Amino acid sequence: MSARDNILGKIRGALGRSRPMTETEAAALRAKLRDHPRGPQPAMNWEPVSRFRERCLSLSSTVDEVATLDQVPAAVGRYLAGSGLERTGVCWPEYAGLNWAGAGLSIEARPAGGDDKIGITGTYCAIAETGTLMLLSGPDTHPVTSLLPETHIAIAPTTRILVSIEDGMDLLRRERSELPRQVAFVSGPSRTADIEMTLVLGIHGPYRVHIVLVTG
Repeated sequence: MSARDNILGKIRGALGRSRPMTETEAAALRAKLRDHPRGPQPAMNWEPVSRFRERCLSLSSTVDEVATLDQVPAAVGRYLAGSGLERTGVCWPEYAGLNWAGAGLSIEARPAGGDDKIGITGTYCAIAETGTLMLLSGPDTHPVTSLLPETHIAIAPTTRILVSIEDGMDLLRRERSELPRQVAFVSGPSRTADIEMTLVLGIHGPYRVHIVLVTG
């Protein structure tokens, strides 16, 4: 018996099955998986943008809001100045055309390296229920830009704030023919309380997450 057969046999035994599934039984399960049924959910009847902002603040993220994408560099400049942070960093290529220099910033459109302190990304969508950013990996949406720098600044259109993670996954299935290699869920700065139950930020990623909501 192969290791695979041994493992599957143990699973069948734990499920009380004495034989492999028939093709009819397997087809019914495949159909259920294709339908992506949702489990029980709470009543989520709050307004998504205000709920998202509230949850972000509870997770130690900071939030700003601008009317148009062109106003993002000035908002980022204010945040960096107010936080006493350096004004150089990197961004995803889609934001290369913004007037960073006009806001007194030096931002390069490239993946982040180990020495970059500021990383600016977009978001695929945002989740109001948990204050979570959903980011997809790709040739021009470099995961390292949200992971390596000490400060992650995310640009999030309010039109892409959804109620739940299930809504985000449904949107991804509708808009993409296949899943990306990586789907990242960012809920505030990196943190751990593994050491003596003391909460420490910036352990496995950024110390700071700042979100600029774009309403227009």
